[in-house]
Amino acid sequence: MKFATLCYVLYEDQVLMVHRVKKAQDMHLGKWNGLGGKLEPGETPEECAVREIREESGLEVADLTLKGILTFPGFANDEDWYAFVFIARAEGKAVIDSAEGNLQWVPRDELSQLNLWEGDYIFLPWIFSPGIFSGKFVYREGKLVEHKVTFYCEDKNHPH
Repeated sequence: MKFATLCYVLYEDQVLMVHRVKKAQDMHLGKWNGLGGKLEPGETPEECAVREIREESGLEVADLTLKGILTFPGFANDEDWYAFVFIARAEGKAVIDSAEGNLQWVPRDELSQLNLWEGDYIFLPWIFSPGIFSGKFVYREGKLVEHKVTFYCEDKNHPH
């Protein structure tokens, strides 16, 4: 099992995306993704998200918010992947060159025009909606074959 973060960094009406074109053996080659990566031993998902955003973009973020959990059974090398999905606000817009791919600020309403994984087109609207989701996306040979989701609404009466 692999545990990872997937982070969508916001600045005004734009989202920082990475076009994965730099590593020939990248399973995401040619796709656009949010930032993120694998959790290190002893690291919380929040710590991982902040670290990965800093490492991949040079950005410091504020208002890190958990939006959901994605389960990808047998996604890579027959391993199950679990991704904690976050949104965060960038404190600036300048980014460093990323070894993961080319970083670009994309207007939020243009995300669906990018070359994404099939499931991303389904769950991306969820990250901008109230509440938290738990989604399962099953891929076979790079194609989405099944998905399901459970939504959890925010309880405004429950103190945090």
